[in-house]
Amino acid sequence: QVQLVESGGGLAQPGGSLRLSCATSRIIFSIYHMAWYRQAPGKQRELVAIAYSGGSTNYVDSVKDRFTISRDNAKNTVYLQMNSLKPEDTAVYYCNAASAAQTYWGQGTQVTVSS
Repeated sequence: QVQLVESGGGLAQPGGSLRLSCATSRIIFSIYHMAWYRQAPGKQRELVAIAYSGGSTNYVDSVKDRFTISRDNAKNTVYLQMNSLKPEDTAVYYCNAASAAQTYWGQGTQVTVSS
């Protein structure tokens, strides 16, 4: 069974940092585009960052220059380094793996930014 397991969420102060990890199993990790989405209360889920299988990355404008997505194909893991956190970054963050044929989601991890 395919698994995407997120970790690293929690409470951070404004201006602080958190690092999310998503460990995957039972997929050919290197061929999947790996992404982080988030969903705040009362809002739609939005794409935050994506690391394509070819190595390029892309970000939603609101997190550019603050968040960095990276992938380790040897460890089948994708990361999201979040710096300069803002209260508006508060959301449940979901890991996503997508190929031409399949899409998988993690269970989500809560990130709360508050003083």
